[in-house]
Amino acid sequence: MQQTKKSSEKRFTYGDYCTWPEDERWELIDGVPFDMTPAPSRQHSKISGSLFYQFYNFFSGKPCEVHNAPFDVRLPRNKEPDDKIDTVVQPDILVVCDEKKLDDKGCRGAPDLVVEIISPSTASRDNITKKALYEKHGVKEYWLVSPTDRLVTIYRLEPDGEFGKSIIFCDTDKIEVPLFPGLEIDLTSVFPALPRIVRESPRKYL
Repeated sequence: MQQTKKSSEKRFTYGDYCTWPEDERWELIDGVPFDMTPAPSRQHSKISGSLFYQFYNFFSGKPCEVHNAPFDVRLPRNKEPDDKIDTVVQPDILVVCDEKKLDDKGCRGAPDLVVEIISPSTASRDNITKKALYEKHGVKEYWLVSPTDRLVTIYRLEPDGEFGKSIIFCDTDKIEVPLFPGLEIDLTSVFPALPRIVRESPRKYL
């Protein structure tokens, strides 16, 4: 999703965030606000919807909850009150298994799994800034979905508290998720079918 950094030297908190217009979408990373408008593209929306559908069906009736954007995830540095938190993100899809982290505001603390659907304008932030952010806060599994390349890149948290090497899946793969035994995501239903291209030789014109 496209994000625009707000031009300001001021650092903001969740307390400020809660005063901003409800018809605008923002994220805060270390006090720096990023504008989440315009709305996601049609392709983004279809991929997000298909992934969410598969996650939702699996977790229906189970203790873990799955949510999609807009859904606030507050990531405190320590035990500061909500209004002092300076990082609030809205992942495209997230799974939370600790019900104590959930409240009417969203989620306080790291989700178990986070999915971000990247665009050319957000690729750097999703691959670098957010990857480091989710690693630092202990997200167990981080998925980066590239509609352009039709790939899903997954990072899984190792026992040392750092993400391991990336695992890459293509648009015809099925992803088994060891974090949630029995969960399998079929990527053939996530990425829209490519149009059939018929190539015609010029021989018949010669």
